[in-house]
Amino acid sequence: MSETSPAGSPDPAATPDSAAGFDEMTRDIAEVPAVEVIVTVAVNLMSAAAVKLGLTEEGDKYKDLDEARKLVTALAGLLDASTTEISSFHAAPLRDGLKSLQLAFREASIVPDAPGQGPGEKYTGPVYG
Repeated sequence: MSETSPAGSPDPAATPDSAAGFDEMTRDIAEVPAVEVIVTVAVNLMSAAAVKLGLTEEGDKYKDLDEARKLVTALAGLLDASTTEISSFHAAPLRDGLKSLQLAFREASIVPDAPGQGPGEKYTGPVYG
């Protein structure tokens, strides 16, 4: 008899094979330092923003400036909030990447935002090339 979720459907987490595979592929979150989590999230936001800005090999295929704005703003907010919590060793390259994305956004925009109004600039201040 298989276990079911409250809705009555089979619970995939209850199967021994899927639980064992999941455990093998992940680390216990309790063992992951906060700095590593913050940096990983920041890198994921940067990567997603680069794709939405059309900066990958696919170019304009996935370009979406509205989505890019959201991702860059989220990255800026994360870095603003966590800069004092992570060392400058980690923060400096992330800030450089953020600035590059902000400049790429400005360049990709048909109607550029006013200085200080671009994505994430409420956290970083105006970004100039």
